Amino acid sequence: MDSTAPTPHTNPARTEPLHVSDEQSTALLTDTLNLLGQGLPNADGTSGLHELERWEAVLEASDRPGLAKTCQEIKLLRQRLEAPDAQAHEIAEILASLGAETQKVSEESANGYADSLHKLSRLLIKASNLLSR
Repeated sequence: MDSTAPTPHTNPARTEPLHVSDEQSTALLTDTLNLLGQGLPNADGTSGLHELERWEAVLEASDRPGLAKTCQEIKLLRQRLEAPDAQAHEIAEILASLGAETQKVSEESANGYADSLHKLSRLLIKASNLLSR
């Protein structure tokens, strides 16, 4: 075995539910808005993939009803971004769907998240439009 090769590792499966505070949810939403506000993440996808992983963990831990479609779309987006044969129009469709789902959630949101979720929805749709050109 080559001692200079990176040690492969996998993230261990969570055995206990993740608790996400309002502050953590707000920070994640702010981070994502900042990331998308700078334009589309780099083609290497590392920053975007990291955000998707964070969203997956938070949404899976949520007890809020009505997030199943959003979780499904985020997983699909991550899978397509990791695929070597991903097409821009496929990513654009998923982003548009995520934008629509985010808009629905923003309309039903409490705790001061409505404005930020609405902004996230617009940014996702804008990213979708950029990719579909």
